[in-house]
Amino acid sequence: MGKRILYVEDDEDTRNLVKEILEKEGYEVATACNGKECLSSLEKEKPDLLLLDMMLPDMSGWDIFNKILNYGRRYRAEHKIAGKTPFVRVAFLSVIPISEERLIKLRRYGVLDYITKPFDNNDLIRRINRILTE
Repeated sequence: MGKRILYVEDDEDTRNLVKEILEKEGYEVATACNGKECLSSLEKEKPDLLLLDMMLPDMSGWDIFNKILNYGRRYRAEHKIAGKTPFVRVAFLSVIPISEERLIKLRRYGVLDYITKPFDNNDLIRRINRILTE
């Protein structure tokens, strides 16, 4: 069984394209089209990677990440587990460009990568492979 990815993207064409690319690489890919669907799917899907778009119709990818981060903090506190990273690996795939300085800050919070659209298919695969083999 391959690694599981939950990809959150509101644009259906992009969602289907990325799903197809990643499935051809042997990943199991579930999708969500908004933040609410993402958050409700996390427990059921138990992904190895959450791949988030930044701009979604009901909440931003950053809002979703913060909810996950806060949940992880509460869970670790309740179970006396050290660490500050989210309970699921998180990367962004977004059309919004960011600076290297912002990327460094995101990584401090636990974001593993920030991939900008449009993307090169081979680069996307290489970066996802790197995240999931760390």
